[in-house]
Amino acid sequence: MALVPPHGKEKKLMPLMLEGAALEDERKRAETLKKVSMTSRETSDLLMMGMGAFTPLKGFMGYEDWKGVCDNFLMNDGTFWPIPITLSADKDVADSIGDGEEVALVDEETGKTIATMKVTEKYTIDKVHECKQVFRTDDREHPGVAKVMAQKDINLAGPVKVLSESYYPEMFKDIYQRPAEARKIFEERGWHTVAALQLRNPMHNSHAYLAWIGIEVCDGVYIHQLVGKLKPGDIPADVRVKCINALVDNYFRKERVVQGGYPMEMRYAGPREALLHAVFRQNFGCSHLIVGRDHAGVGDYYGPFDAQRIFHDIPDGSLAIQPLNIDWTFYCYECGTMASMKTCPHEEKAVIDEQGNHVSGARLLLSGTMLRKMLSENKPVPKEFSKPEVVDILKKYYAGLTDKVEIKLHQAALGMDADKSKK
Repeated sequence: MALVPPHGKEKKLMPLMLEGAALEDERKRAETLKKVSMTSRETSDLLMMGMGAFTPLKGFMGYEDWKGVCDNFLMNDGTFWPIPITLSADKDVADSIGDGEEVALVDEETGKTIATMKVTEKYTIDKVHECKQVFRTDDREHPGVAKVMAQKDINLAGPVKVLSESYYPEMFKDIYQRPAEARKIFEERGWHTVAALQLRNPMHNSHAYLAWIGIEVCDGVYIHQLVGKLKPGDIPADVRVKCINALVDNYFRKERVVQGGYPMEMRYAGPREALLHAVFRQNFGCSHLIVGRDHAGVGDYYGPFDAQRIFHDIPDGSLAIQPLNIDWTFYCYECGTMASMKTCPHEEKAVIDEQGNHVSGARLLLSGTMLRKMLSENKPVPKEFSKPEVVDILKKYYAGLTDKVEIKLHQAALGMDADKSKK
């Protein structure tokens, strides 16, 4: 029994990162090419193509692919894909580029040339249409919508040759992994089924519980965390890595866990982003994606379990990877353990006093947003919320902040409408 095949018709990884003499030659040639600046999101998408995580993409999408993905989850050749992967440029820059001309793609934040691209198409899009299809809203308060609406006037499409992985392999050398590397680890361990746990927050007890369920169901769990750019108020990747290490070192059987980091930037697209997470986790060799409450969501834009439902809305045979759907999880003081709404009969919400002590009620709902809010306001964290090693790391991080971002609690974090959310 083998690992699930990579996504796409050819069922093989297609990394676009050049190597050896070809890489050195292309880097020299890139110095002579016209430069096109990329945002951090565009750069992160390019890096995912470079490592093969976005197999079978060969470059940034043209108009027909953009429209098909927005409207039907399908590229022009029939390949399933849930979110447009596009590159934009100012009109004067686009007008200066000839048909079929090759350009150098430069990360606007680092000034580093990341790739070259042969420009095969230039087109405009209806940004509001993309936002309504992908994010289900055109509200510019949504961080993903804001980025799409801020895109430049003209989209450029064409195949790319990736020349750099930016700073990620060095900065996150202990966890940065390409799909081929993750697959090799799984194969060496004799794993056939692998559950991927998506993380963008420090790992609290609900995350650990999801990981343990994944281990029970599959041969092992891939704790796969995003190390790309997040929104203000989110905890940076290096701090999250320390938190996960503390949990894995003390509370997991290490032969059943693999940690990995990937350079994508969050879009906070909720259900659509869950599908994108599934696509590239399949490329990493995962057979299952753990989908819990409010996967890849933000604010109150999505229902707690919309990201589970969307897997029923896509064309049959779109993915080899399967969702591992898990209900709302929490700590129950009556049960004396972590539980979910499928298992726990005690419905009363827990009341916690100002010192972080349990006063009454059963269910203590856990969320990354709630944890960040308590720590940012220097409030006591109930011991049931997260392991002490994790809380200590986070307290030190927040104590060192000079500029703090207000953390707003949305309905999902407060546990509102939890019982009717799946109806």
